[in-house]
Amino acid sequence: MTSSRMTRRLNLFTSTIAGAGIALFVNYLVSHIDHPIAPSNSQPAIAPMSQPVHAATNDNNFVTTVVQQAGPAVVRIDSTRVVDNPNADAENYLSQFFGFDTPQVPKREIEQGIGSGFIINTDGQILTNAHVVDGVKTVQVTLKDGRTFKGTVMGTDPVTDVAVVKIDGNQLPTVKLGNSDRLQPGEWAIAIGNPLGLDNTVTEGIISATGRSSGTLGFSNERVNFIQTDAAINPGNSGGPLLNARGEVIGMNTAILQNAQGLGFAIPINTAEQIAQQLVSTGKVEHPYLGIQMVTLSPEVRQALNEKKPDMVKEDQGVLVIKVMPNSPAAQAGVKTGDVIHKVSNQVTQTSDSVQQIIEKSSVANQLSLEVNRSGKTLDLTVKLTSLPTQTN
Repeated sequence: MTSSRMTRRLNLFTSTIAGAGIALFVNYLVSHIDHPIAPSNSQPAIAPMSQPVHAATNDNNFVTTVVQQAGPAVVRIDSTRVVDNPNADAENYLSQFFGFDTPQVPKREIEQGIGSGFIINTDGQILTNAHVVDGVKTVQVTLKDGRTFKGTVMGTDPVTDVAVVKIDGNQLPTVKLGNSDRLQPGEWAIAIGNPLGLDNTVTEGIISATGRSSGTLGFSNERVNFIQTDAAINPGNSGGPLLNARGEVIGMNTAILQNAQGLGFAIPINTAEQIAQQLVSTGKVEHPYLGIQMVTLSPEVRQALNEKKPDMVKEDQGVLVIKVMPNSPAAQAGVKTGDVIHKVSNQVTQTSDSVQQIIEKSSVANQLSLEVNRSGKTLDLTVKLTSLPTQTN
């Protein structure tokens, strides 16, 4: 993937190295998994926009009302962690070689991260991004009213980039959660967070699209169909809420596209809430795993593949298996590279995204039937799902 397509996470980090001063930089996170996901082929028709909390007037507008209602529950999250400095040995060697009289660069350095979050209940549970609290067990949480709390990380799920932090306090403000399954392009979108360390920043726009697959955005080790918005979000917005005109949280801001403007992405709140419930109850999340790498077939894809290997693909529709992971459920079920999947559990699957959605909605240890075409013959295979391997959990 070229650098212009790379995505970047939105938490802000300051790296402090003893004897070397303080340098400010944005934390970039791009990762990979074994099954790229194709984007949805269609978007739902535009429906009437959500009715705002109050109709806009000269004296008051719905954005102001939304911010007044939800803003107190939006928090700033500060984290500190110690990481290895991979350049320390080289920098120290060069310093000695050229005879520079400079302090030794330490092999470990302190990173201070800034992110956002929002309180979802009076028990003090806070939703935020997993990458905001990556590698730490406790964080500092600051409310809009100035109160600060020690936050305990209850659990993180890198596969969806969702985390839950717990604070203990009285009279905690909370947000109201909406229903992201009903979102339509064109609805209002309001983002609140701490971009670039500027606390309690509000931006406004619309829902630009729904169902943007993580694979097409450079997060191919994640399983999320993102909400796209043109509401301005920046580093430090990670974990902050995206709200509708009624003041309900519809998503959690998480990523932007590098070298692009007006392209922000949020995790749908229904997904975040479901993952949070599992993290609170068990401290972890198990994701069903099939173990294939796949691509959506089209005449263009078929032509491109056949140019590399003549007659490699004979179909224009379906989901082509381009790799089967060793010892995976798919391998054990007899799935082979070159198979074209047409149905999963009797559901027609024309895109790799639809296959992934069926898998994700299943449970670990569930059995699924696959209808595949192999060299012109239709085969029925049965696969027993397992949990996504721990190295990508």
